[in-house]
Amino acid sequence: MNSSTDNKTSFLPNSINRTTTVELRQISSLSSLLVACMLLFSCQHTYTPKPNAYFRIDFPEKEYRFYDSTCPFTFEYPVYGTLVPDTRPTSEPCWFNINFPRYKGTIYLSYMEINSNNILDTFIEDNWKMIFGKIAQKADAVDPKDYSNFDHNVYGTLFDISGNAASAVQFFVTDSTKHILRGSLYFFARPNQDSLAPAVAFFREDIVHLMESVRWKDVKFKK
Repeated sequence: MNSSTDNKTSFLPNSINRTTTVELRQISSLSSLLVACMLLFSCQHTYTPKPNAYFRIDFPEKEYRFYDSTCPFTFEYPVYGTLVPDTRPTSEPCWFNINFPRYKGTIYLSYMEINSNNILDTFIEDNWKMIFGKIAQKADAVDPKDYSNFDHNVYGTLFDISGNAASAVQFFVTDSTKHILRGSLYFFARPNQDSLAPAVAFFREDIVHLMESVRWKDVKFKK
């Protein structure tokens, strides 16, 4: 009897321990399930990446000044640009740069005298090869637009170059007999169509104004 009682007494604590262990395992499993559910629902939040943004550029009011010199042409250029002679070793007389330091941009201007029909044809052919060859390699498209001013005998073409090309705008004007004036717009920054788009659009208007304001002079060109 005592033996039976002792066995029964010794059995109760083990039963209680087993029950407690099972309950703890159930609680642990339930907690793990709750954590997994929380993680699952939190992962369903849709993350929207922040789009790239570029600094806002404030441009000045459009205003132009008249340029005249011993060169056989005149034109108007922006007052917020600085016109200086081109001092590169390969430059010639009547080659100029219109610098825009604040915007890290430059319009390069170069003049050529026509003394035969072959020069004009060769120039136009070489100009198209350069734009549609070298420059267009990194461009998405090149869109040429013809320009004519019969009253002042000024004819030319403006090239809009889209994409990440080094130059976004190129142009030339001529009287088709004596004169050729060529220009190009460059920025001293890594070519990026999106970030440079506002500046390209702004200075393109200045290039169009320059083309429209060109007037030829009947003077002897001296190199």
